[in-house]
Amino acid sequence: MIFKKKTQAKPAPSAAKRVLVIKMGGLADFVQMLAAAKRIRDYHVGARITLLTNEPFRVMAEKCPYFDTVESDASVRPPTVGESATTAVGAQAAKEEQPIIVQLISRVRAAKYDMVYDLENSRRTNAIYQGLRPWPPLWSGGAPGCSHPFKDPGALHNLDRLAAQLQSAGIEVAGPLVPDFAWVRVALRDPPRLQPDYFGIRGRYVLLCPRGGDVGAKRRWPVEKYVQLANRIAAQGVTPVVLGGQEEREVGAAIAQAERRAKNLVMRPDLFQSAALAERASFAVGDDVDLLHVAAAGGAPSLVFMSSRADVEAKAPRGPGGVVGLTAAIIADIPVDQVDRQIRNCGVYIQAATA
Repeated sequence: MIFKKKTQAKPAPSAAKRVLVIKMGGLADFVQMLAAAKRIRDYHVGARITLLTNEPFRVMAEKCPYFDTVESDASVRPPTVGESATTAVGAQAAKEEQPIIVQLISRVRAAKYDMVYDLENSRRTNAIYQGLRPWPPLWSGGAPGCSHPFKDPGALHNLDRLAAQLQSAGIEVAGPLVPDFAWVRVALRDPPRLQPDYFGIRGRYVLLCPRGGDVGAKRRWPVEKYVQLANRIAAQGVTPVVLGGQEEREVGAAIAQAERRAKNLVMRPDLFQSAALAERASFAVGDDVDLLHVAAAGGAPSLVFMSSRADVEAKAPRGPGGVVGLTAAIIADIPVDQVDRQIRNCGVYIQAATA
């Protein structure tokens, strides 16, 4: 019997003219995807690159220099945690998605892409690839039979997973992938709404990114400790600035009520403004929430609270300013002194005193 030697796929054609990048998911997924998209943009010089993503991220993606076109479908939702096609919820979701997937298959086929980077690698994107047979485009991802297959090794940080996928497609990735929002001010021509003054912030400030909602002490730092930390930060002449979404409204209000020198910006900045605030922040502290990923990518040196059961190296946000993880079996047990010491060690208070 003669066995044919398995040959490695050729690198993705750098001269491809039409390239599609697919990434749905939540805000943290979107932020991390941008790091990979930058490498794809650098590799495919002159190509017309389209991003398929969720509707909430369309506006930011359209300003991003890595894409020429952005497509979305408001009816396409990201899978929820723990959902799979084998669960009752997952089976129902898969059934509801079928018409949407058929539409996406038609759109991808009509666009005649030369290369597709499936950075989502989900049940949905696999269905899209299979629906494009028998003549699918060149495809990087986990879909069986694709031209540039990527087998998820597991136990990796999502950014390392994206880097491994790019390398499997022939795109060299030197060093770790790190999200970076440095392009935001340039893309928007640095308007007044991106300045801290727009929100009444003067001097140095620290971003606080608490977790709201109905979660227990194992999953978040308590409001009382955020208040104590805000008191200490404000006492040093630095402004505590609270960021958050709908679920953090009560938390933001409580911190601002207890510490009048704090700025409660919960639900006020858009993604561009959040990234710009992070770029000029002295520090960012918070639970493992999506906005802390934005803060880290914006450039703020960051500290994130995480469960000791989680793999910090595999889960923590990343950014150009660096990220430190503080862990405990019960996150609420992490002392304020330890957090305040980290801020002090980074020179935030000294810089404020000499400013």
